[in-house]
Amino acid sequence: MIRVENLHRHFGGFRAVDGSTLEIEEGSITGLVGPNGAGKTTLFNVIAGVLPPTSGKVLMAGEDITGVPPHVLFHKGLLRTFQIAHEFSSMTVLENLMMVPGGQTGETLWNTWFGRRRIADEERALAAKANEVLEFLTIHHLRSEKAGNLSGGQKKLLELGRTMMVDAKIVFLDEVGAGVNRTLLNTIGDAILRLNKERGYTFCVIEHDMEFIGRLCNPIIVMAEGKVLAKGTIDEIKANEQVIEAYLGTGRKNKGVA
Repeated sequence: MIRVENLHRHFGGFRAVDGSTLEIEEGSITGLVGPNGAGKTTLFNVIAGVLPPTSGKVLMAGEDITGVPPHVLFHKGLLRTFQIAHEFSSMTVLENLMMVPGGQTGETLWNTWFGRRRIADEERALAAKANEVLEFLTIHHLRSEKAGNLSGGQKKLLELGRTMMVDAKIVFLDEVGAGVNRTLLNTIGDAILRLNKERGYTFCVIEHDMEFIGRLCNPIIVMAEGKVLAKGTIDEIKANEQVIEAYLGTGRKNKGVA
């Protein structure tokens, strides 16, 4: 689905991403973990077209998408969320979902005058789809609430809902659990698993909560200092000496343990 080849992203002399090569397989929920400053979010930003790479390639289903802007990738089915949710705070939850699909009839002045019936039909269809999404995410009771009034976890669910309003193929989730209570985090996790199994979504998840990552993700990729350090199951990652060293600065080898 996504292949990154020898990717670099430098900021002056600082190598945020330093020759990373990795693959996100179609139909997987891939975890991306690592200490703060490992380059995870920068890697996301380069893949998603927010930042151009210094060098290297990004491929999606064999197509070179290196440097392709986010709005073009959106129409190819590559979407991402952010550490801090980007909702339209003065609009309702339902309206936030309905405005996601592009090319709506009511976006042109001509159609607002001469295509009112078509606009009304289109809006009814969008509202029906948005209501289905809210039911799926178990937040239908918030449909008329202003998005700015939602809790952090509810905003993360709303962002996930936006991806369901278009034909997403792969979704990059950046710290979806940040600032979210355990109950809502479990709800988000359940939604991700259902989207993966029932709708075929591919996910790549940045997260520091290893319990959450272990529940959802296989494989898990570990980054450190801009490079890919390890890849494997949660048990393999937890037992990896290089990973322990990257996180804690010490491993069994430094304690004299065979």
